[in-house]
Amino acid sequence: MKIIFLIRQLNYAGAERQLVTLAKRLQQRGHSVSVAVFYADGPLESELRQSSVPVHSLDKRGRWDTLGFMWRLFKLVRREQPDILHGYLTVSNIFTALIGTMCPGVQTAWGVRSSNMDLENYDWLMRVSYRVERWFSRFADLIIVNSYAGLDYAAAQGYPSEKMIVIPNGVDTERFRPDREAGRRVRHEWRLTDEQILIGLVGRIDPMKDHATFLEAAALLAREHPALVFACVGRSVEPYKSKLVEISKQLGLDDRLIWSEAREDIPDVYNALDVLVSSSCSEGFSNVVVEAMASGVPCVVTDVGDSKMIVGNCGEVVRPQDAPALKSAIERRLDKRRADHVEDQPSRQRIVDRFSVIELEAKTEAALLSLCKGAA
Repeated sequence: MKIIFLIRQLNYAGAERQLVTLAKRLQQRGHSVSVAVFYADGPLESELRQSSVPVHSLDKRGRWDTLGFMWRLFKLVRREQPDILHGYLTVSNIFTALIGTMCPGVQTAWGVRSSNMDLENYDWLMRVSYRVERWFSRFADLIIVNSYAGLDYAAAQGYPSEKMIVIPNGVDTERFRPDREAGRRVRHEWRLTDEQILIGLVGRIDPMKDHATFLEAAALLAREHPALVFACVGRSVEPYKSKLVEISKQLGLDDRLIWSEAREDIPDVYNALDVLVSSSCSEGFSNVVVEAMASGVPCVVTDVGDSKMIVGNCGEVVRPQDAPALKSAIERRLDKRRADHVEDQPSRQRIVDRFSVIELEAKTEAALLSLCKGAA
C-alpha cells in the first residue's frame, strides 16, 4: 500500500505528532509512506527522515498561494501514484478532496480531529474553511475521526456518517513513561524547588484550550496555597497570547506563572508536573491527557470531547469554563497524590491497555487496506 499524508506543517502539536508516529509505524510494517507539507522545515520533519520516511515540501508561498500550490500537489500525486492520499486537518482535507476529483485512481482519506468548535473565536477564513470542509466531505472516500464526540458532531453537521469511522489516538508508552529524574531537570531549568508544586497546562495557545479559565483557577489556588506554581507550555498564537499574558498580570500571577514555548522534550515536561490540567472548552481526543497519564501524572480535565472517557475513574472531570470547579478538582487530585506517595500507576495502565500506538497502527492499517480493497 502506498500512502501520501498531507498536512500544513510538522510543528510540535497533537495532530502532527500523531501523523509522524503513524507514518513511521506504517513504514515499518512494509508500506510505502511519505508526507507532503504545505510549509517546510517543521521541527518534526527530522524525525521522519531519520526513519526513512520522505518529506515532500509543496513550498506554499502564503495564504493566497492556492492555484500554484494545487498544481504542485497535483504533480506530486501524479508522479508518485499513491493508492491513498490522506489529509490531516481542515485545509488539508479540502485539498485532498479536490485532488481526488482530479485523480480518479487515488483514494482519499480524511483525518477529522475536533468536535463542537466555537467558530466565533476564529477569523473569517477559518470559519469559511470549516464550512467548505463540511461541503466537500461528500467527496472523501473515508473519514477517520479520532473521537466519538467528533463523530457525533460531524454527523450532526452533515458529514456522511456511512463514510466515517472512529480510531482513537495512540501514544508511545515507551516514550511517555514515568521518569522523575527527567522531570527534575526541567524543574531545575525553571528554578523550582522540591517543595514547590507545579500545575501545568500543555497545549497550543488557542481559544479552544481556554487558558483564561485555567488562569482564573490558578489565581484562586495561589491565594490559598503559597507552594503552588503554574506553567503554560505550548506554541504561541498572537495576538491571543498577549491577551492572556495581560490577564495573568491582572490576576496577580506574575511570579507564580511560567510561560514556555512548545519544546521537543515534552515527556520531560510532563514528568516535571504534579498535576496536568486540560481546561479546554472544545476538544476531540486530547493527546496531552493521554501522554500525561502514560507518564504517571494525575489529570484534571473538562467534560469536552472524549476527555471524560479517556480518564475514566483515574482523574477529575469538571464542566468547562468553571474556574471554581476547576480549582476544587485540582485540590482533590493533589490531596490524593499526597496520600498515595507514588506516581499515578492506574492512569498509566489505563493508557497502556486502551490507547497504545499499537492499537492506532493496527486499526488505521486495517481501515486503509479495506479502502484500497474496496477500490480494487
